[in-house]
Amino acid sequence: MSDILKKIWATKHEEVAAARKAIPLAEIRAQAEANHDHRDFVGAIRAKHAAKQAAVIAEIKKASPSKGVIRADFNPAEHAADYAAHGAACLSVLTDKQYFQGDEQYLKAARAACTLPVLRKDFMVDEYQLFEARAWGADCILLIAAELSLAEMKDFEAIAHALGMAVLVEVHNGEELDAALELATPLVGVNNRNLRTFEVSLDTTLALLPRIGPGRIAVTESGVLTSEDVALMQQNDVHTYLVGEAFMRQKAPGSALSALFSPIYSVANNK
Repeated sequence: MSDILKKIWATKHEEVAAARKAIPLAEIRAQAEANHDHRDFVGAIRAKHAAKQAAVIAEIKKASPSKGVIRADFNPAEHAADYAAHGAACLSVLTDKQYFQGDEQYLKAARAACTLPVLRKDFMVDEYQLFEARAWGADCILLIAAELSLAEMKDFEAIAHALGMAVLVEVHNGEELDAALELATPLVGVNNRNLRTFEVSLDTTLALLPRIGPGRIAVTESGVLTSEDVALMQQNDVHTYLVGEAFMRQKAPGSALSALFSPIYSVANNK
């Protein structure tokens, strides 16, 4: 694990400890269980596939620890509505404050601005965060296999599903994939960014793809920047994408989404 990731994990545990003092677990759990406004994250992706379209999880992201501020004129509600109008299947919203300049209010604002299901994009290290996610309105949570044991992932998945949330499990190598495939979730994300070197290669998805198998939805994450990248994934039967920075750096993120994926829509729809 890289030094920055060690810092992030440590920070997350500190944040959870502080949050538990501010709002006790029983209270945040009650808020989560009282929130019945569910949107079907997996269903939204499958609906795009059924329509022969790429399923894009469009990310709302202000900054990153390695690149600093990605978008200065940041407006989560506007970006969400823009993505929805240009064909996104779902949204991903960063809520990590210290390293990605995210916020829970960004998730709430983005979800209120459209009808798309929303992923809380954060580093989940404690069950408390899952109850937070549902209380804020998240329809899906992220589990990163590099940071969690199989037992933790199974426990977190059970809580998420009990709350009506989907789970996207993220892997980077074969060992993590083996653990991820022990979960019930159909959503298996392959992060093409090496967590140690931060180099990005689409070969990561292609190498792990044969092991994901039928019945699962492979989600390629990071590194899809050009129509050639999209074509490569399509040729290998990958139809679900989590893309953020490539859109957020553009003047009109939604237009960037449709420009990158609309050729695939038209080709697919003519089959």
